[in-house]
Amino acid sequence: MGRKFIIVIAVLYAMVQKVHAQWDVQFTDFTTLRAYYNPAVSGTDGLLDVSIAYSMQMVGYDGAPKTMYAGANLPIYFFGPRHGAGLSLFSDEIGIFKTSKLAVQYAFNMKLGQKGRIAVGLQGAMMNETIDPGNIILSDGSGSDPAFPTSSTEGSAVDLAAGIYYYSPKIWAGLSAIHLTAPSINMGDQYLIDISRTYYFMSGGNIKLKNTLLSLQPAVMVQTDFQSWREDIQCKVLYEYDSRTFFAGVGYSPGISVTAMIGGNFHGVQLGYSYQMYTQGIGADHGTHEIVLNYKTNLDLFKKGKNLHKSARFL
Repeated sequence: MGRKFIIVIAVLYAMVQKVHAQWDVQFTDFTTLRAYYNPAVSGTDGLLDVSIAYSMQMVGYDGAPKTMYAGANLPIYFFGPRHGAGLSLFSDEIGIFKTSKLAVQYAFNMKLGQKGRIAVGLQGAMMNETIDPGNIILSDGSGSDPAFPTSSTEGSAVDLAAGIYYYSPKIWAGLSAIHLTAPSINMGDQYLIDISRTYYFMSGGNIKLKNTLLSLQPAVMVQTDFQSWREDIQCKVLYEYDSRTFFAGVGYSPGISVTAMIGGNFHGVQLGYSYQMYTQGIGADHGTHEIVLNYKTNLDLFKKGKNLHKSARFL
């Protein structure tokens, strides 16, 4: 049948009749895209924070996953505590399947200790799933099978998330729950997609090396739906000089992949690239390319350009 249909057929048979899915895409540079995983992050920088990410997974196969994320969050200042809001658009395509999600976020944060703050956040989203069989070719060449759709079909569902987030100049940590309602997307009489609740724990820090222009930024993320688990560990090395920042890093997910990343920040605009090599299955040649663009600017007009607290999100 050829390589180009392998992924399409495998994924489709996995979804026939009913699906229980650990749904979320795992971005390599999760420290830059924290608001994607935890709505409590929105507005905590005291900055307008805009991120765009594009991920090409399992490269070399037709029908392989391609993911795009675009999000913006910012603080909303009132008479004391800080409020934050965010908006994001997510699109993921794999073979004949396309998932899209439009989400809005709200977060409230307050001071905790001398230099730390803690935030809680909520997210509401509309998810949409589309199956477009197009010119799918089955292994027997018949072009038809009762288990496979013959025309485009779609469905949608409301999705909710919540999180808590602590941050300071040296350390941050967050706990969030995505797909709180465990939504089901009904796609006609034959297809029902069940999305499991998924939980995330993320934490990281910023360690300044004495007498150098270097900093270490270790981070960890754990993802689970209590049926399967994934752990990601990474560390970036930052070089900062004259308002410019360059970084390089490595990541490791036990039993899944190793990752290399590189990037830089110029006048508030950060561009990062990473390549994730799978350690099992399809191997290193068919890994994941990821590009993340991030821009930040100060919007604290009420304080004449001075933030209420220092940014705790490093890159």
